[in-house]
Amino acid sequence: MEILWFLFAVLMIVFIVGPFVRRRRGGVRLVAPGSPDAADPANYGFDRQEDLDIRIPGPDQDLMDALDNVRRTGQWQAASQLLAGTPREGERRWQRVQAFGGAAALELVAQPGVGAQWLKAWRLEADKDAGGAQVHAELLVQQAWRHSGGVGSEDHRIILEEALEACRKAALLAPGDPVPYITELAIARGLAYPEAQFDELWAKVIDRAPEHMGAHLAALHYWCAKWHGSREKADAFSHAAAARAPQGSLLAALPLFALYENLPDVILSSGFYRSEAVTRAVEGALYAVRTARQDDPMLAHVRHLLLLFLVNMERWAEAMEQVRHVDGYVGALPWSAAQDPAAQYAVYRALAVAGYEANGGSPATLPQ
Repeated sequence: MEILWFLFAVLMIVFIVGPFVRRRRGGVRLVAPGSPDAADPANYGFDRQEDLDIRIPGPDQDLMDALDNVRRTGQWQAASQLLAGTPREGERRWQRVQAFGGAAALELVAQPGVGAQWLKAWRLEADKDAGGAQVHAELLVQQAWRHSGGVGSEDHRIILEEALEACRKAALLAPGDPVPYITELAIARGLAYPEAQFDELWAKVIDRAPEHMGAHLAALHYWCAKWHGSREKADAFSHAAAARAPQGSLLAALPLFALYENLPDVILSSGFYRSEAVTRAVEGALYAVRTARQDDPMLAHVRHLLLLFLVNMERWAEAMEQVRHVDGYVGALPWSAAQDPAAQYAVYRALAVAGYEANGGSPATLPQ
């Protein structure tokens, strides 16, 4: 276990030299790429690091086709048609709005002042289109959090206030749609809504989508200690949601996300990941994964986070099960919080492969 902690301490070196890892005779160690002792994820058919998609957590071919069409043609109609055909009460619409808003935000960073012309045209030519209004609001939120000069800056506040107005316009265009209110949860965090005001907003969300996992994750940020709550409030929120979750709901995994949000910056004890709190949260998430619909759009989010915890717990076979399902996509926590999401994911994937093989696993024994 000690050598595993050493590996995590030198994670940045791993990113630079890109070695594979192998666990042999009781310890995981670094070896040179191509070494006979290397545990190579490619042997399992996993994607190369440079091919990992950092935009989304899991496959959504319709979304990819629409994004490619928008980028290639500069026209907004494909995005509008996709959102119009996406049920507003489910998770997928929220994910797709985020993806279109993120694509527009990246275009504006790459080409300030001239990027995302398709979204500008969408809003001008179809100002009553609820999908376009929601994507515009999401764009502003992403601009505020990623490119506004930092949380607490004047630019950050101004853009969030503009985003709030955009959310209100979007909500008027589709009164029963939870997406504008879910988008506002990020604004509430940035503008430091008082708890009573946040509770009022949250009531609007759960009136429209009481089991929306994405909404609960957005609200969880507000209740964490690093924002406007505390460890106790975040735990209470997540456990209450898990307790009332119906059979098959991924809300049973919410305590694991609360645990992740409250992880200390430095974990000094190698026993932390074997503690009762971690074990309980991981078991709850594994239960949620086993009982959820396999087409649930949020399932990949849970699997990605499980991978981080299961590798740290040295539960190699279960870690490999998560890799088998999510490989190819890294647009989710915890990887999306890193400067290089693909590199961060690739290290944990290599560790999972190494531990799996050290305990007798091989490509032939991994279920397909």
